[in-house]
Amino acid sequence: MIEVRDLNVRFGKVHAVRGASFTVAEGESFGLVGESGSGKSTVLRALAGLVTGWTGSMSMAGCALGRRRDAAFHRAVQMVFQDPYGSLHPRQTVDRILSEPLIVHRIPDADQRIARALEEVALPRAVRFRFPHQLSGGQRQRVAVARALIAGPSVLLLDEPTSALDATVQAEVLNLLADLRAARRLTCILVSHNLAVVAHLCTRLAVMQQGEIVETLDEAALRGGRATHPHTKELIALSRDLDGTG
Repeated sequence: MIEVRDLNVRFGKVHAVRGASFTVAEGESFGLVGESGSGKSTVLRALAGLVTGWTGSMSMAGCALGRRRDAAFHRAVQMVFQDPYGSLHPRQTVDRILSEPLIVHRIPDADQRIARALEEVALPRAVRFRFPHQLSGGQRQRVAVARALIAGPSVLLLDEPTSALDATVQAEVLNLLADLRAARRLTCILVSHNLAVVAHLCTRLAVMQQGEIVETLDEAALRGGRATHPHTKELIALSRDLDGTG
């Protein structure tokens, strides 16, 4: 479904992504993990078409991606951002926020689709006519997920979708994403600095450091402690220390 080859991204003199290559199969959930500044979110934004100054090659479902993306791409590929408050318009109700993708993509039956979208992300009907500031952080992120899914995408790009939430709400949102991915057979890429979060949702992951992918592991290799790169081993040790299993 997704193929990235020798992706390079520069911001002035900063070489943010250095020769990144990976593939993601249809229906697979793939993780990009690394510390802040490792280039993982830049890879995601280049895939989404939000970063245009890149070299290399990227393709989606066998079609090469250029600098500009058409409406069909933006309907098929949706992104959930890190900050659920910043990504939602503060002066729009949830109803308006969820209506916008339907208007842009000319999708009919808005009323039924919005009601179904709220039900899918386990939000009560009363939320529909509230503003973002009237919702909790977890509810805001559920609205962001509903907005991403309402047009029926096949690919979901998740940029640190739970890092702004407390631990309990984080687990709820991760479980919701896992259920939605399975139900809709979505292809997902999840970016996070938290190895435990990535391991919860992804069957394979790539570890990034200073703009480079230094190691790729599957779930079995990760849980079996078969990492070979020193940075991956550091992330695993940190993850175990944080959850008290180390």
